[in-house]
Amino acid sequence: MSTSVEIQQEIEIDEYHQLSLWERMSYGFGDFANNLTFGTVGGFLALYMTTVNAVGTLTAGFIFLFVRIVNVFWDPAVGTFVDKRTSKAGKYRPWILRAGVPLMIFSLLMFAPLPFTKANVPFAFITYLLMDLIYSVVNIPYGSLNASLTRDPESVDKLTTTRMMLANMANLLVYTLFPMFVQMASPKDKHLQDTGFFGLKLNLGTYTDPSAQHAWFSVYLIYAILGGIAFFLCYYFTKERVVATKEQSAQVRTMDLFSELRHNRPLLILGLFFMLSFTFMFFMNTVNGYFNQYVVGKSNWMGAIGLIASIPGIVFPVFWPMLKRFFGKKGFFHFFLGMFIVGELLTWAWSLDGMHDALWLAYLSTFLKQWGLTSATGFMWALVPEVVSYGELQSGKRNAGIINALMGIFFKIGFTLGGAIPLWFLAAYGFNEHSTTQHADAIFGINVTAIWIPIILAFISMIIMHIYPISDADIKDINKKLDAKRAHIKAEEATL
Repeated sequence: MSTSVEIQQEIEIDEYHQLSLWERMSYGFGDFANNLTFGTVGGFLALYMTTVNAVGTLTAGFIFLFVRIVNVFWDPAVGTFVDKRTSKAGKYRPWILRAGVPLMIFSLLMFAPLPFTKANVPFAFITYLLMDLIYSVVNIPYGSLNASLTRDPESVDKLTTTRMMLANMANLLVYTLFPMFVQMASPKDKHLQDTGFFGLKLNLGTYTDPSAQHAWFSVYLIYAILGGIAFFLCYYFTKERVVATKEQSAQVRTMDLFSELRHNRPLLILGLFFMLSFTFMFFMNTVNGYFNQYVVGKSNWMGAIGLIASIPGIVFPVFWPMLKRFFGKKGFFHFFLGMFIVGELLTWAWSLDGMHDALWLAYLSTFLKQWGLTSATGFMWALVPEVVSYGELQSGKRNAGIINALMGIFFKIGFTLGGAIPLWFLAAYGFNEHSTTQHADAIFGINVTAIWIPIILAFISMIIMHIYPISDADIKDINKKLDAKRAHIKAEEATL
């Protein structure tokens, strides 16, 4: 019969597993697939819906808002459902395939080039709602899997850098190549244009015209296929090691959501940081297409600028653990949020009359704000596993699914605010979705939502992160206490 000490040693060997590069990449393929979907939706669906599909700007804002309200009730139910169940394939892994493939299908339907979809508000609403509900069934288990692969802090940091590199490779496909591919496939006003990338010229059409509907669908079809393959790799090559016991799973209740919010202070603070970060991220992403099209008149540069934007998220995450050690956990976030603000101020300089042709300024502003943004919003995912462990120590329940559902709610509140409010701002400032040019008030509204509101929210996010309470020393202490508790529980189970 195994002693408590022997069981604790077994726990340390398994639960503190050092993840290999391939294991980290396999998990990161899930982020790659998710970003192909949610990146396209977050960055371009509003533009597509209001221009190509001719849904009113104000109406589109209400569609985004209503779907996110539904998520407030849906996500905790998904988290509870997942936490209470398991199978031979695992507790979280099976949902990556069960819901991943339907996710790609329903996201594709949002761009379906069918005659009856034009200006069809019910169709736009229903397809977006179904896509978003299914996304939760993929993303909550996927996020929970992060805390189930290992409890080794060094591996968690490396896992975060690897998954963010793959996530940002997907962002390269979304924010750099997607608009370029769609413009290349768009038929109206197609002519040779400078892409802003070292003199490269391509035949680009107007992708905000209703005639571009087939172009949007064709390009996204390829992305959906790539996403399905990535989900399969994530499912097949990952392994759950840190999982709740049968007793812990049986004790999971939906009301645990409120208990976690009440007793898990780090969760609440991190959740607020998530909400604010994603709010200003999606403020910027939602209006980015409008900014390039109507403020600086450089939609043909979007591919090249997007390529510059993708470099920090692909190349630099490998330095995050080192920078975290140098600046400290809080200093890391303060430094990169400050960098984001500097990049936004340079974007404002680019928006000024006489500066629109300054490609160097477009590159520099985009590079800095994306380096800051991808670092701050990327590395924050490394804090989720420690919040899960803190909650387990407090309550005795490893509610990874519920906690990730809560993080999903905070994320989607941010996505809602960042997706709906900018559209209402544009409508309030008189944006005309049927016009190829906009008057001064509409241009001002675009600048407010793309630049100034994100700057204010980034400052507030710095304050929120300053009060986050878990230090690296605290993590070591939490893990030691959990090891002892788990060894004691397994020793008792072994005697029965």
